[in-house]
Amino acid sequence: MTLAELKRKLPRKVMHQTLVQILDYLQLSGKIIIGTKGILWAFTERKELNELMKRGTEV
Repeated sequence: MTLAELKRKLPRKVMHQTLVQILDYLQLSGKIIIGTKGILWAFTERKELNELMKRGTEV
């Protein structure tokens, strides 16, 4: 989903600067990835992450 598509789907009352701050927070916390093709939801639940860490190798 691109930023323009997201803005079209949100109510008109959402200000651009507020949306940018929200997206920055989500990106910094690892929940989304903002790339050249748009915004991608990348958050995995902690339960799944714990299972992956159990099977992984510690370096």
